[in-house]
Amino acid sequence: QVQLVEPGGGLVQPGGSLRLSCAASGITFSIYKMGWYRQAPGKQRELVAAILSGGRTNYADSVKGRFTISRDNAKNTVYLQMNSLKPEDTAVYYCNAYIGSFNDYWGQGTQVPVSS
Repeated sequence: QVQLVEPGGGLVQPGGSLRLSCAASGITFSIYKMGWYRQAPGKQRELVAAILSGGRTNYADSVKGRFTISRDNAKNTVYLQMNSLKPEDTAVYYCNAYIGSFNDYWGQGTQVPVSS
């Protein structure tokens, strides 16, 4: 059974930092494209950052220079380091593992409110 477990959300002040993690089980983690998506209230889910099996990354323009995605294949874990957080980063953040439409898995989501 595939599981993507995302502990570690929580309230952050503007300008603050937070690191999200996502631990995967039930998949051959190293071959999957891993991504972080987010969904703000009333908005569609959007890609925040992704990292391919070879380590290549891409980011949404809104987070470039502030967020960093990384992966540890030995721990089957993907991370999202978020710095200089803004109120507009407030959303539910979801971890995704993907290598094709029949191998597309999601975590349960974690709330990240950014507010003073």
